[in-house]
Amino acid sequence: MDNNSADTEELRPAYLGIPTFMRRPVTRDVSKADVVVMGIPFDSGATSFRNGARFGPRKIREASLLMWGYNRHFDVSPLEHLNVIDFGDIDVDPTNINTTLGLIATEVDRAISAGATVIALGGDHSITLPILRSCAARKGPLGLVHIDAHLDTEHGSIEHGTPFRHAAQEGLLNTNAWIQIGIRGPGTHPQEINEAKELGAEVLEIDECFEIGIPAVIRRIHERIGNRQVYVSLDIDAVDPAFAPGTGTPEVGGFSSHQMLQLVRGLRGLDFAGFDLVEVNPPYDSSDITSILAANIIFEYLSLLAVKQISK
Repeated sequence: MDNNSADTEELRPAYLGIPTFMRRPVTRDVSKADVVVMGIPFDSGATSFRNGARFGPRKIREASLLMWGYNRHFDVSPLEHLNVIDFGDIDVDPTNINTTLGLIATEVDRAISAGATVIALGGDHSITLPILRSCAARKGPLGLVHIDAHLDTEHGSIEHGTPFRHAAQEGLLNTNAWIQIGIRGPGTHPQEINEAKELGAEVLEIDECFEIGIPAVIRRIHERIGNRQVYVSLDIDAVDPAFAPGTGTPEVGGFSSHQMLQLVRGLRGLDFAGFDLVEVNPPYDSSDITSILAANIIFEYLSLLAVKQISK
């Protein structure tokens, strides 16, 4: 890493230049990257009445320009330990979900075959399925930490409400290491929760999360995942709309922004196969607070990887 270059970037006003994630260089050369940040501006898999997640990657990048790179919680500057590139956006086809899923899988496979960890900026939750396909093809069935207001295990064709049913049925998941956190809302019926459990998931509804507290939720995650490789998928609607209004299917009664940061930081020590953050919907945001939170969560992802790198 060229630390002097990173220091120079920190001195530049946030409004200068083309916005990339934390001012990382834009390149499709993944050969020397430790982490590849990929934008996936696709929301044609979203059937909610509030589309717009296709604008998420751009706004998250803009929000990331406010971050200078030091994580006080972990006492680490991740860019000093990781070669992070911004891959730019994957070329999606908004008229054809199957074509888009294939394009995503191809680019993700290119990155992970070079030894990099992918962090995907959604886009709606349908983008997670091709990432899991690529990761599982290289690494075998994966554990899954899924943080969301919704189960996303509905029946039907591939869209933002079905990716994890398809992933389980395709054998992409180690279902003994699958946990869903933050589930709530009037649209989630007990039968749906039972069906998710039948697929293999451990489900922590939001009321239980609040009753036992964030530290206990973190312990449950570690007990469930153990030393297995794990993919982390976070839908921003897991956060209460008071803190993250910019999303397609908001559900009241969710995590605060601080609780979400605590939860993500608590993943320290897991063996990460990849990450995504989905369903940021800028047209419905207020003062960019959802995008700012999303950028900070991704910064926590980078910090987790840096801490892992240092401990090797």
